[in-house]
Amino acid sequence: MPSKGIQCYAYIGAPGCQVEFSVPKTTINKHDLNNWTQDHLEVDQKNLGSLFHYTGRFSFRVSRDGRELTNQWVEVNSLTGDLEDGTMKDMQQTPSILTEDVIITYSFYDAGPGVAGLPKQHQCAVSVTPNHSDWIRDVAPIDSPQADKPFHRMVLPSSHDIGMNSMTTSKAMLHNAGTNIIKMALGTLPGAFRVLDKVSDSAINAIAPNIIYGLAITQKDSLSTILAIGARYFEFRPAHCHREMQKVSPLPDTLYFQHGAIPGMPYAEFLHDIVQFLNNHREEIVVAQLRWDGVPGDCPRPSDQELSEHLDKAREGTDIQVGNLDDMRNKTIKQLRQDRQRLILIREVDQASNYDDKANATLDGATIVTALDNMSGNPPRGKPLILLQCQATATNIPDVIAYSVLSSDVSTSPLLATKPICDIKTLPTLRGDVGKSLTREDGAVAIMNDFFEGGTAEVAIGLSRDRLR
Repeated sequence: MPSKGIQCYAYIGAPGCQVEFSVPKTTINKHDLNNWTQDHLEVDQKNLGSLFHYTGRFSFRVSRDGRELTNQWVEVNSLTGDLEDGTMKDMQQTPSILTEDVIITYSFYDAGPGVAGLPKQHQCAVSVTPNHSDWIRDVAPIDSPQADKPFHRMVLPSSHDIGMNSMTTSKAMLHNAGTNIIKMALGTLPGAFRVLDKVSDSAINAIAPNIIYGLAITQKDSLSTILAIGARYFEFRPAHCHREMQKVSPLPDTLYFQHGAIPGMPYAEFLHDIVQFLNNHREEIVVAQLRWDGVPGDCPRPSDQELSEHLDKAREGTDIQVGNLDDMRNKTIKQLRQDRQRLILIREVDQASNYDDKANATLDGATIVTALDNMSGNPPRGKPLILLQCQATATNIPDVIAYSVLSSDVSTSPLLATKPICDIKTLPTLRGDVGKSLTREDGAVAIMNDFFEGGTAEVAIGLSRDRLR
């Protein structure tokens, strides 16, 4: 009988919470704390009640002490595998849910037939964790022994490419651009050139948003929500839009996060949201690093004066001071709070990272785990920052790019496909002996991930508690 599978992933960090996955005639309940789980369900035509009925509902329900917190669903055609209706058909429909003192992050990957090694089962991932808006306050309370420890003992959760959390800026850029400019801009994205020469000029405009969704969108929540989930370290690449694009762009000529030549979040918005968060959460500390890796030369970099003007404007009306690399390396948590240096801004730091183009170009995360394990055998020493990157870059696999861009929509991003498959391997690895080894030496550590969720945050928070003992 026709059937379509769904892989169901869950992580629960909030006491009293339960995740229930359901298809016709089958339900799976998950309630164990602090554990990553994977289960399989089938929307099977034989369970749909009629020989000529092919569509069944897949859903997940999150409850707390018996009270429903959310219920999300999609109708799945068991014959074609297509999604016919529901609340998770589009990645844009799946923002994290903040309710009571709990945050529910979730995603749904609309799988095809398994081309190029991509999953042929739909992928649904759910994380339920406490609101971590004040987690540094909780692990290092005022006047506690932990607050007297060096800040560089912290392990900071991080969202990869925070500036690519929305299509708003990119869509505005595409609106008035001609085919040549669109092809030029898309060609700066890793992997895009492999498909652009296979597509006629007349089709470029139509698929441009899908290319950006598939290759560049790495987050799907607002910065304020990502901070509440627990992120405390960000990398940002501020630059002006490519000069050829700016000639026809309706966007103001200011600084944006740049992914290749694709503009994302405005730098002013990035700073504003962080400063407002810090102003409302008085014991928290955020580290932001400015880098320009991969930014084309035709995207003008800001002057020091321009960067200072943006920073000064964001801090207007607050008492927040800005720390630097020396402050991050030498001051205690208590000293940073006393000096009001709760935004630490660093630039192009000489950091250590496990990232490798070959190891991270994976569909299952196994090579990332191997790289982390190898790194833990000889942990970096003397670096001010160790960056542990969990995200897979399937966008470096040619066949994956060709399929994902040419035959997909906004919920078939290969980055979204690999997210839960990798997390169930990488995050338990970092919570275990490998993570403890990698955080044994001095130096701040950041754990970075795509589509940032509570499981990644809780791994870093747990390691921070260990390092502050």
